Amino acid sequence: MTNSAIVRAPSAHDAPLSIAQILAHGIAKAPAQEIVYVDRLRYNYSTLDERVRRLAFALSKLGVKRGSTVAVMDWDSHRYLECFFAVPMMGAVLHTVNIRISPEQVLYTLNHAKDDVILVNAEFAALLESIHAKIRPGVKLVLINDVAETPRTSLPFAAEYESMLDRASPTFDFPQLAEDTRATTFYTTGTTGLPKGVYYSHRQLVLHTMAVATALANAPHATFTARDVYMPITPMFHVHAWGLPYVATLLGVKQVYPGRYVPDVLLGLIRREGVTFSHCVPTILQMMLGSPAAQDVDLSRWKVIIGGSALPIALARATVERGVDVIAGYGMSETCPILTLAHLRPHMSEWDVERCVPFLCRAGRPLPPAAGEQEAPRRRLGGRRRPSGEPRP
Repeated sequence: MTNSAIVRAPSAHDAPLSIAQILAHGIAKAPAQEIVYVDRLRYNYSTLDERVRRLAFALSKLGVKRGSTVAVMDWDSHRYLECFFAVPMMGAVLHTVNIRISPEQVLYTLNHAKDDVILVNAEFAALLESIHAKIRPGVKLVLINDVAETPRTSLPFAAEYESMLDRASPTFDFPQLAEDTRATTFYTTGTTGLPKGVYYSHRQLVLHTMAVATALANAPHATFTARDVYMPITPMFHVHAWGLPYVATLLGVKQVYPGRYVPDVLLGLIRREGVTFSHCVPTILQMMLGSPAAQDVDLSRWKVIIGGSALPIALARATVERGVDVIAGYGMSETCPILTLAHLRPHMSEWDVERCVPFLCRAGRPLPPAAGEQEAPRRRLGGRRRPSGEPRP
């Protein structure tokens, strides 16, 4: 049997997979595309690129370097998107803090992750203040504030986010990183005992992004393509909003970030900004459809992935009857996270609603290349691995 290996040229180079490639592709593809934060801010992808560099420069002045960890406590916002790129691209680790767990659990995750800097929304200042004395020494705090008034707090903020970016240089030379470099970390809370830490590499996030983009672009319905307008309704602290902001940036689509989830606000953004693609848990979908404001919003162009818990058949039926293209999905922290999506097969397109709905509620079929080939994240706590129980898409 002959050796069929390809002979590599001496100059051949395997470029490592990096989150920076996702950002660069989106900016090159759609530099003028919009990013919207509720009704407070609107800018384009070129500005996103500049703000990512300004953020990296500012964080470096606070002492962030390769191997540092930067925590974020914020609602879904353009700032979170900037952190999704700036922090990992520096070679640091982004810690997305679950602000819905108890203060004691938040404290544990901040200390266990060994955060060096914490970016905190003013709305969570009281929570952080209640545990600040027990946070490991030397952690620097950066205030995130959507209003002009500075919150009354004893927290020793080193900077304010927007002022920090205004003073920062718009240029920053990001290092070339090995693709197995840690990029992000977060903590699962569905297990017994203390929260369990998980982290992802640049390689894992890039492969997940490409797998999800491929699966959704080639689906018979509930697609996600460059023509869509994206709005997450899954917290960005929860497995990177299921990884969809990375997919959205790769595609160069218009992105709409809603801040705190209020059904009427979400519906208003769908109407005003033309949102066509989202993802959420069944409870949020039920609240939105049940809001009186929903009667005045055309949802016939809206496509939604449901996860976190099973999609009830009755809710799926009501959603389809409103004209929404809805499917269920399944995933776990261990799968980065999306693993399967419940797209109908092409031959089902002629079926009536009652026949289709049960299939829309199933876990679905695996993303490419195959379920068993996806790379699992590394856990930061040893011992027996328990089923996570974590809300999952």
